Amino acid sequence: MKTIATQVRNKILKNLYEVSFVRNPAEFAYHVALEKHRSHLPVLSSTDWTIVETLKTEGVVVTSLEELSIPSTPQLLQAAEKLMPKISGVILGDENEFVVHATSQQMMEYPEIFLWGLEQRLLKIAENYLGLPVAYHGAYFRRDIANQVERKSRLWHMDSEDRKLFKVIVYLKDVNDDGGPFEYLPQYLTAKVADSLKYKYGYISDQTMQQVMSSSNYKSCTGLSGTVVIAGTGSVFHRGKIPVASDRFAVFYDYTSRQPKFPFYCKSSLPTEDLHLLSPMFSESQKQCVFWRPQF
Repeated sequence: MKTIATQVRNKILKNLYEVSFVRNPAEFAYHVALEKHRSHLPVLSSTDWTIVETLKTEGVVVTSLEELSIPSTPQLLQAAEKLMPKISGVILGDENEFVVHATSQQMMEYPEIFLWGLEQRLLKIAENYLGLPVAYHGAYFRRDIANQVERKSRLWHMDSEDRKLFKVIVYLKDVNDDGGPFEYLPQYLTAKVADSLKYKYGYISDQTMQQVMSSSNYKSCTGLSGTVVIAGTGSVFHRGKIPVASDRFAVFYDYTSRQPKFPFYCKSSLPTEDLHLLSPMFSESQKQCVFWRPQF
C-alpha cells in the first residue's frame, strides 16, 4: 500500500512540475546554477574530456576497466568474483520479474563495489558531463535472467530523474548480442523518435519503436568481461536487450546533479543507516556526493 501511495504522490508531483509557473522558475534556477558552476568544474585529461564530449554528442561511450585504470578496480573485481555465485538464478513468486539484485546485506559484505563508484576520476567525468556537483546514488549489482520477460528496463525508455543522468555499467561476464547487451539509439536519432512519438516519459515496446525507427539503427554495447558502458541515460533511448544465451552479470552505478529535476525519484542503492556505516571510508568530497540531500 505504501508503494502505491508513493507512486501516486510522485505522479502528482511530476504533473505539477509541468505547470508553467512551477516549471519555468525551476528551469531558470537550473540554468543559473549551471552558469555559476562552469568556472568550478574540475580539470580533465584529454582522454576524459573526449569521454564527456562523446557523451554530449553520441550519448554513450564504451570503454573498459583496463582503459579507465581506476585504482580500486582490482578490489572491485575481487569482490564481484566472490559475490556473483551468491546471486540466485531463480526468481521466486513472480513470473514477470527478470532481474535478481544483490541485497543490501550482501553489498555491505563487499563495500569495495559501492566505493568504486566514488573514485575521483569517475566523479570528475560525471561532474563535467552534468555541469553541476554530483549526487551519487550508489551501485546496483544485478543478475539479469535469460528469460522472455519484456517489461520495464527491457523496454525502450529514457530516464527522467534529472535533466541529465550519468550511468556507468560494468560487465562482469562476456556479453555478446545474445547476452543481454545495453542497447541505445544515438542522441540525434533519439530526438527524432521522441518528436515522432511525442514522448515525455515511460516505456515503449520494441514493436512501437520499429514503427518509427529501423532496428538497423540500434547500437548494441557488446564486450568482454570488464567492458564499461558510460551512458547519458536521460538523453538517449535505451534498453537492456533480453539475454537468451545466458544470464548477464553487471554492476550499475547511478549519478545525477544535486538539484535533480525530480528528487522524489532519486533513491540510494543502500539504506541510510548503511551509508552512515560506510561513511568513515569516504573523503569529505565523497560524503557530499553521497549525503547530497539537504539536512534539516
